[in-house]
Parts: sequence; C-alpha cells; structure tokens
Amino acid sequence: MNPITLFRSLLRQDSPTILKSYIFEALAQRGIQYTDPRIQNCVAKLDAFSDVDSIDEGLFVACVQADVETLGHLLLGDLVIPDFGHFKAVLTEIFEDLKENTAGNVATYIPQLAHVNPEYWGLSVCTVDGQQFAIGDSETPYCVQSTCKPVNYSLVLETLGVETVHRYIGREPSGRGFNELTLNHEGRPHNPMINSGAIMACSLICPELPLEERLGVVLDTWQKLTGGYRPGFSLEVYLSEKRTADRNFALGYFMREKKAFPEGIDLHQVLDFYFQCCAIEMTCRTQAVVAGSLANGGVCPITGERVFSRSTAKDCLSLMYSCGMYDFSGEFAFTVGLPAKSSVSGALMVVVPGVCGITVWSPRLDRYGNSERGLDFCNRLVKAFGFHMYDRLLKPNGAVG
Repeated sequence: MNPITLFRSLLRQDSPTILKSYIFEALAQRGIQYTDPRIQNCVAKLDAFSDVDSIDEGLFVACVQADVETLGHLLLGDLVIPDFGHFKAVLTEIFEDLKENTAGNVATYIPQLAHVNPEYWGLSVCTVDGQQFAIGDSETPYCVQSTCKPVNYSLVLETLGVETVHRYIGREPSGRGFNELTLNHEGRPHNPMINSGAIMACSLICPELPLEERLGVVLDTWQKLTGGYRPGFSLEVYLSEKRTADRNFALGYFMREKKAFPEGIDLHQVLDFYFQCCAIEMTCRTQAVVAGSLANGGVCPITGERVFSRSTAKDCLSLMYSCGMYDFSGEFAFTVGLPAKSSVSGALMVVVPGVCGITVWSPRLDRYGNSERGLDFCNRLVKAFGFHMYDRLLKPNGAVG
C-alpha cells in the first residue's frame, strides 16, 4: 500500500497534516489496540510526538512505512466485524444486564477457589483480525482450571499426531460427571475434556523432560497463543488442589490398573503436572486471544504466528463442541451451538470459528460446574448475532447475522 493513501484516509477537513491521535482513534474505532504487536514499529516512531503535534506527509510516511500494509488492512480493509462499535454496544448491554444474575455458588471442593469473590464478572473478545474488546474484571487474574484442557490436547496432537494420541484417549462424550471414575469400553478415558482424559494428555506431553521443563513447554505454548503474554501461576491453588485431589489420584490409579498409560510414566509426576496446568493464571483479555487463536485456525490473531496446525484446531474445536461443557455439553451444543470449554474457576472460553474467541469469567457455578453468568451470556450472544453453528440454515441466503 502507498502510505499516502493511508495518509489521506486519516486527514480531517482536508488538513495537510494529521495528529498522532487521529491514527489511534481510527484504530480504536475498529477494535485495534495501541498495544497490538503488529503495529509496534509504527507506535515506537509515533511516540516521539505528542497527541497535539502535527505530522506532515514526509514524517508520516517515515513513521508508518514499516507497518504500512498491516495498518492499511486494519484501517481500510474489510475486517471480520466491520461495525465494531455496534458489536461492542450489544456486548456491553448484555454484560450490564447479567450483573443482575446472582445464581449459583463458587466451587468449594478446592479450598482456594472457595475464597474467590463471587462478584467478579469479566468479558473479553478477540476476533480473527485482532479486534479486541474487554469490560468488567477483564484484567483480574484467575486460574484456568479445566480451560487448560484444550491447550494441552492441542499440544499433544501437534507433537504426536492424532492417531497416537487417540490410542490413549477416546473422543466421545462420556455422559458422566467430569471426574467420574469410569473409562470407555476400550479402557481409555472417554475424551480429553474431562479429568481422566486431561491427566492422560499430561502423561503424553514431553515425558522425557523433567517436570519443570514440561511445565515450561506448556507455558511457552500459552504465551504464543496470547501473542506474547507470559501466564502466571498460583502456588496457593496448586497446593490446595493437590491436597484435596483424592478423586484425581483415584482416576490415576484406576487408569494405571487398567494399563491405560504409556509404559514408564511416573504417575505422581503426571498428576503433579496436571495440577500445575490447572493452576496457570490468565485474565479474560489474554485468554480471549487464546480463544481467538483457535477461531483463527491455530494462528494468533495479533501476531500472525501459527501455533497449532489447522487440523489440530479443527480436532480440538470438534471435541470442545461435543465434550467441553461437562455433562451439560449436549444441551449447550443444542442451544448455543458453539465450541466452548468451561472450568470450575468460572472461566468459560467460547469460539466462533472464523470470527472470534470470547472469554467470560464469573465464579458462580451451576450444578454441572459451569459459570451461571457465562451460560446466560452465551445464550444471549447467539440470539443477538446468529452465531449458532447452524443458524445460517434459517436464512434464505445462508447469511449469518
């Protein structure tokens, strides 16, 4: 793109110069953050100017030259949600309405989760074009708990391949609770989205490495999916979960008795690794980018880095769709019709394939372990935007929206 074309698009009232604020206001209107990694060369140069400094044509070209193609697409191109202002307004209205929903209770079987403020309520969105919006407690860290399962499953698919992984883990809904002491008819965990399957996936992640390096591999993967944010880790939740993990230990021993694990694994290390993965800390804003990476076929929307292959993203989303909401998964698929993964911390990661990823966080849970506000949000989302996977069948021209 010619930088002058971009320059002219930012002029106001035919002024021969522009202000730095014009550029970032225009980006913000389209949902692009000042911190977006794709435009940091431009940002670094523009930071030499104040918001009221006029920038002439020559200076402008020098500032944007390195990022001009990206800026041109973000400012002038067709983004997946063209009227981002309207999109934000609808989400904000839903978000505010749901403050009145105080149904459910925080999880108590992990003692540290029982101490979380039940009033927390956050929402964040990241589209496949990197448009972002966040509201509420979207910057407050929480433990990912079971929302680590899609990432770990995708990681083992990338390293071992689908055939090897599914020698050890099934891919059918269990129809049982997420921590039920049961295996499928082949003696394997039913799927990677329940505890037994997630423990098995942990046994397959770099088993040759020491425990701390295996956790590092997982953290590195999260960091790539978020576009550079390094996840935190809650030692308190990890220790609390490990201390009260009788059922997960029972699952581990049950699978070992049935010879379900690969040979040579150290069961206690595998369980320790699983508890550590659940204690990873994210925020709504950063985890929405993770969901956006899955929506984008495994490519991080704000860096363009491919983290997972398209086939891995497809397989992961398929199992999130059928198994991601504990034993409410069938009802969720029917009413909401989107891949999702919930957790007992109240985080809920939702993917609209090819459009956006969304993370909501509210610690009050229903009897299945899903966020009450999160479920309410998802139902309102698909009604407002026609995001249900099969809504297009209701439109004469096949369009969604």
